[in-house]
Amino acid sequence: MESILLKNSTMNLIFQDQQQLIEATGYLPAVSLIMPFHPVMASKRDLEYQLKRAMEKIESQLMEQYPRDRAIPVIEKIRKLINTLNYNTHKKSVAIFASPLIEKVYYLDVAIEEKIVVDSSFEIRDLIYSQKQVIQYLVLLLSAEKSRMFLGNCSSFLLIKSNVPASVYAYENDVPEKVGKFSDPAARKEVMLDKFLLHMDQGLSLVLKAYPFPVFVLGAERVLGHFRQITHNEKSIVGYVHGNFLDATESEIRGVLRPYLDNWQQVRQTDLINKVKAAGEENKLSKGIREVWKASTGRNARLLAVEKGFIYPARQAAEPGSIYRDTAIDNNPFYIKDAVDDVMEKVLAGGGDVQFVEDGSLKDYGHIALIRYY
Repeated sequence: MESILLKNSTMNLIFQDQQQLIEATGYLPAVSLIMPFHPVMASKRDLEYQLKRAMEKIESQLMEQYPRDRAIPVIEKIRKLINTLNYNTHKKSVAIFASPLIEKVYYLDVAIEEKIVVDSSFEIRDLIYSQKQVIQYLVLLLSAEKSRMFLGNCSSFLLIKSNVPASVYAYENDVPEKVGKFSDPAARKEVMLDKFLLHMDQGLSLVLKAYPFPVFVLGAERVLGHFRQITHNEKSIVGYVHGNFLDATESEIRGVLRPYLDNWQQVRQTDLINKVKAAGEENKLSKGIREVWKASTGRNARLLAVEKGFIYPARQAAEPGSIYRDTAIDNNPFYIKDAVDDVMEKVLAGGGDVQFVEDGSLKDYGHIALIRYY
């Protein structure tokens, strides 16, 4: 949210008038409607029916909790926003916020559960907490001779086809000539294995561009030992499981992954923090609220990671785009109740994503970190 810098007494009087208007209306009522909205996957008729049902719930709550003269203007505002929704969007959900003074619509690329809140205010955190915990991951099965890769979720395994040959024998001719003439077959085998695993890692890199999900790597201890030494995707790998699983059934693979899947929140957090570390190494990371505040405007914000309990009451500094901590609660136009909420709103408005992590997880990054596109 943007604040106007007031530099003379006349503008201060204008702000005071605006403040009195806000206090007179009390921002009441404030309505948040958060719901799935995926026109690519659902018909317009079905979406309109869901929106109609949600609108009926909102109208009922408003008329029950507030006087008619306060409820009707907000009802009309929400109806207008619903009637002008974009059915050509490829996003998966929508968030609508409305009050006597504010109306906002966000199209989000994350799955969320329907939620309606009628209260004296709305918090952008309500939107983040409504995100569904979608379980999606990659499984790379390795042996000394072959490899397979799957895209997994709660209901199915999908075999991923790759242009990279998945057999060690495809790389037999790539072994250097002097090694190929060695009389020791074990030495040649080790070279072929490393060459094979390097290509499998390159294939994983390509797949991660399309499916940037946590990766589990399963295989014999010796093979995984070689793979861990050569992989360039360590920041995406959340678990190694020892064993021979190349010919295992889907049920057997799910069984060995069960401890991870049952604690998916920890897996997701590990993956997210690994992404933060990788972005830092690539100079695509802003950390700490002051850096993140500056970087969150526009469409360069890809993913914001923030600790659940982190809040930052602040005041805008004289330097454009700068803030500093200030807990004084007054009518000063520079005061920001929580800069973290403002950052989350800007990231979502720019098409980025926001994810919470447990408190303390980002202590080395000032409790908040923004992964940028560039």
